[in-house]
Amino acid sequence: MKSRIRILVLCTGNSCRSQMAEGWLRHYGGAFIDVNSAGVEVHGVNPLAIKVMGEAGIDISGHTSDNVDQYLDQSFDYVITVCDNARERCPYFPTKALKIHRNFQDPAKVKGSEEDQLNAFRSIRDEIRDFCQDFIEKELDIPIRP
Repeated sequence: MKSRIRILVLCTGNSCRSQMAEGWLRHYGGAFIDVNSAGVEVHGVNPLAIKVMGEAGIDISGHTSDNVDQYLDQSFDYVITVCDNARERCPYFPTKALKIHRNFQDPAKVKGSEEDQLNAFRSIRDEIRDFCQDFIEKELDIPIRP
């Protein structure tokens, strides 16, 4: 049996975008992948990210906000940065890891009513879902499970 594909998703604070990507990748990749997420800083998992992922049937309430430093000695197949800041500050990984970048707007920076904020999180959640589906199907050649 082929070994599991190891993926690290990086963002600035490991609170929203990378957490959502980790949730989607785990959901779609199933037993074929191991995925972790981390930040170049640690801000804690954002409650609105937990809420909107829950609305989509993905439970990220048990995720932790980790610093990228704890993964520097580990080997990954892919390192995915989900914001420009993380790409610029991403440390060198002494592995064969392929780096993939896609910048998503930070929903935590949206001001306004709670509904405005939730809508921003939902929009980014859906963009990240589409990116993760595409990555799993096209880059990893794994059929998407429902």
